[in-house]
Amino acid sequence: MTNSNQTIENLNDVSYAVLDLAREHRKGVPEIVLASNKDVEQSLTIAAEFLERTGRAILSRVPAELEEALVDRYGRDGFEWYRASRIVILRTGTRPEPTGGRVGILAAGTSDQAVAEEAAIICQEMGCTVRSRYDVGVAGLHRLFEPLRQLLDVDDVDVIIVAAGMDGALPSVVSGLVDVPVIGLPTSVGYGMGGAGQAALMSMLQTCAPGLAVVNIDNGVGAGVTAAMIAKRAAKQRQATSRHATQGDTPATSEEPAGEQ
Repeated sequence: MTNSNQTIENLNDVSYAVLDLAREHRKGVPEIVLASNKDVEQSLTIAAEFLERTGRAILSRVPAELEEALVDRYGRDGFEWYRASRIVILRTGTRPEPTGGRVGILAAGTSDQAVAEEAAIICQEMGCTVRSRYDVGVAGLHRLFEPLRQLLDVDDVDVIIVAAGMDGALPSVVSGLVDVPVIGLPTSVGYGMGGAGQAALMSMLQTCAPGLAVVNIDNGVGAGVTAAMIAKRAAKQRQATSRHATQGDTPATSEEPAGEQ
């Protein structure tokens, strides 16, 4: 009988990680490798396994030394590099199939871009179309109106992610105005007490605006996954409605109430 470490190694060829190679097939969500707390060799090995087995590897929060190692191994043009969010995507397969899901992203300030971009990339890797607008926070609320109109009336988004640090007020403002779900994404931007994102998180959690869900501080991956799942479900419903309309199907009606016949 093999011990657990040997079993893991036999399954995944990685003794220090159990790779969820079937997550995307099972859940529709790719596994994202958080690289910030792994050493370079661990990250390279895990990425190589995903690349070989699934045709894609997504690494988030890539430190400078890992970036250099990836360049040495794959060449600067051998991977997609997103500087603001420090995400790397390696591919041998095709890009994700479009789902028809539509996600809007608003960032209160330019300082929130890194976390907002992290969410956007995850949505794109889950097959959604993303429209992003930055620096539309409450310090100059007039900046919000036109981007928000574009997201709703032109892009017709299914869900909106709103990233904000400081007092974290923008998600509540947006959620009070729109008829789609809003995901609050607090960022670790601010000063002094509560300035590492705690004030933004608490403000979003205490919102009185209905329809606002909140993820943890700087959790762009979590916000992106949740938004993409909502958008994909909305797109599936649109496609089903369009198909029924094209085929001339009539919607199902409720049964007649019980009574005399």
